[in-house]
Amino acid sequence: MPEVELEFFGAARTVTGSMHLLHIDGKTVSMDCGLFQGRRNDAAEKNRTFPIRSDQIASVLLSHAHIDHSGKLPALVKHGFTGPIYATPATADLCEIMLADSAHIQQEDARFWNEKRARTRKEQIQPLYGPEDAKQACQQFQQVPYDERFQFAEDCYATFLEAGHILGSACIFVEIEGANPIKLLYTGDLGRFDVPILRNPASPLPDVDYVITETTYANRRHRNPTHLKEQLVQIIQQTRAAGGKIIIPSFSVGRTQTVAYYLTRALNEKMLEPLPIYVDSPLSVNATEVFKKHPECYDKEAADFWQAKGDIFGQPMIRYITDVNDSKALNSRDEPCVIIASSGMCEAGRIKHHLKNNVEDEANTVVIVGFMAQNTLGRRIVERREELKIYGRMYRLLCRVEILNGFSAHADRDELTRALAPLSPKLKGAFCVHGEGPQPEAMKQIFLDSGCSDVHIPAPGNKFKLT
Repeated sequence: MPEVELEFFGAARTVTGSMHLLHIDGKTVSMDCGLFQGRRNDAAEKNRTFPIRSDQIASVLLSHAHIDHSGKLPALVKHGFTGPIYATPATADLCEIMLADSAHIQQEDARFWNEKRARTRKEQIQPLYGPEDAKQACQQFQQVPYDERFQFAEDCYATFLEAGHILGSACIFVEIEGANPIKLLYTGDLGRFDVPILRNPASPLPDVDYVITETTYANRRHRNPTHLKEQLVQIIQQTRAAGGKIIIPSFSVGRTQTVAYYLTRALNEKMLEPLPIYVDSPLSVNATEVFKKHPECYDKEAADFWQAKGDIFGQPMIRYITDVNDSKALNSRDEPCVIIASSGMCEAGRIKHHLKNNVEDEANTVVIVGFMAQNTLGRRIVERREELKIYGRMYRLLCRVEILNGFSAHADRDELTRALAPLSPKLKGAFCVHGEGPQPEAMKQIFLDSGCSDVHIPAPGNKFKLT
């Protein structure tokens, strides 16, 4: 019987930097390898650290392309990892653009710090990785379609199941064969049921011995997503009547496409009078092209709309901006418009420029369409702080702030219960990750109430033997 140990490193008691290690008879496999996002000093320390040497990791099973799950792969490669990275085709295509973008951000962040903040050579920093590391990481991808069982180590197999979170996202079903076989399910980020564009999460999920699950919204319920389009249209109309701009911080992959899809449907259905709409993010533009490349991932409604219109993301009604001068020109426009820009938590990218130029105008509205982690600019906006520090300067938060949590791509309490409670009675153990504060505790209670008696909220460095 193989000796199997599960070790937690990232996204343990927090929502970022996902990395969970399977040690199987001396070989180590990483489930995800994500970038930690948060305060500069904390992030820098955690992102330059791995639980073991990179060359000791045999392979990576990647759940999806979001940077908090994939963003440390180039660093892993830079420090000696040469093994395969298994992912769905859509995840591999998204990572090609996202990791290159992340490498550019790493370099620019280091350059800015060294030129503007570092007072001595000792205070200068080096980028976590560069474009060549991102390119090499992408060359190590091995694409595996959904529902196709594949071998990733001796007597070890995995299957990617639809997670419904973003394009290509997967739950990872692991089977370790032997005299006493072990079955493990890692949900990655579990998506929602009956939301636009993507198919529902796989249901029912296979019976397993152990579950590792995210818990981001385990302590709350989302609003009905069928009303989000109407709510977004109402906010736009109210802000337009006040002569203001609508600024939407949005993740480049998944959230931006969902917002663009809603606006496209609203325009086609005459719910919304035409107005200038901009997606201001080179990464969002490239990601949208990847979405267009994979209509096999669409749900029936999106597939039917795609067949009828040929495009579900609004071109030419929505203008997709890549050139930096076109982005800067948006700041001088006075007429009402919608600007969707990344990053989703407002920690980098063009959204910070749009925020600093618009948060002090009472006519404008910032629309929050996603979860904001602790210690991010986005969280401070959600908390409606009186002042925001952006690029080293304080700005008054005078604009209107609207929060539409129903846009979340994460399953809420009811959806997590629907997906995972049926597995509980047969589970030997469950692990609640990718949550902070009361969220993992809420997920733990769901498991306990549905029949699993051994539930853990692991901290970084915790190890558990699987039998």
